[in-house]
Amino acid sequence: MTAETKFADPTEVAPDTVTQVAALCHRKGEKGREVLLVTSSRGRWILPKGWPIDGLTDAEAAMQEAWEEAGVRKGSVSRKPVAKFLGAKRFSDGRQVPAKIKVYAIRVRETARKYPEHKRRDRRWVSLPKAAKLLSDKGFRKALKAL
Repeated sequence: MTAETKFADPTEVAPDTVTQVAALCHRKGEKGREVLLVTSSRGRWILPKGWPIDGLTDAEAAMQEAWEEAGVRKGSVSRKPVAKFLGAKRFSDGRQVPAKIKVYAIRVRETARKYPEHKRRDRRWVSLPKAAKLLSDKGFRKALKAL
């Protein structure tokens, strides 16, 4: 199974697979729908993404990641994931493990200039076609279709 295989059946997922939640942050821009991307620790453009959080739903955890990594202060998050795929969690030491990624859409109403990771990450609002070109992960590119 490749790192970008779409999953449908939980029995197809490797036993060492981890779960992560991602935030597909979007807004209506002057020229149409825009998506908020952030840089990973390795400099790739990604969607804000992280681990599930005890005591929060996965949708709430996606909203928390949007705050910490992209400064999304206010927004409406989908209750159910708009996309799911099998990707890879890349660690700073170069290791990769399979990751079941659930993507939640967040309609952004307000962002902050300063947020927990503002010194570690760049962020950028881009059009859907530009986002599709910048996102290297095929699963994230497919998630854009939800918008």
